[in-house]
Amino acid sequence: MLYEVFIRSQHGVAHKHVGSLHAPDAEIAMNNARDIFTRRNEGISIWVVPSEAITASAPGDKQPLFDPAQTKVYRHPGFFKVPPEVKNI
Repeated sequence: MLYEVFIRSQHGVAHKHVGSLHAPDAEIAMNNARDIFTRRNEGISIWVVPSEAITASAPGDKQPLFDPAQTKVYRHPGFFKVPPEVKNI
């Protein structure tokens, strides 16, 4: 099974994806992730997640996912009226 590996480098920092590995179960994936991705003591926490548990967008979905919503005009800077006493915005 393919696992995605996330490492937290220090307290207060989010886990960051560092790579993938194959393992027969989560425990072995955790041990392999420790051996492969934290050889220099760069992590304080490891997550291993089965790749099949991750739902991801396809590159072809870029246009509808990331284009600004035209129906939500409040997201555009022109939606809000700037008071006349406010200068240099």
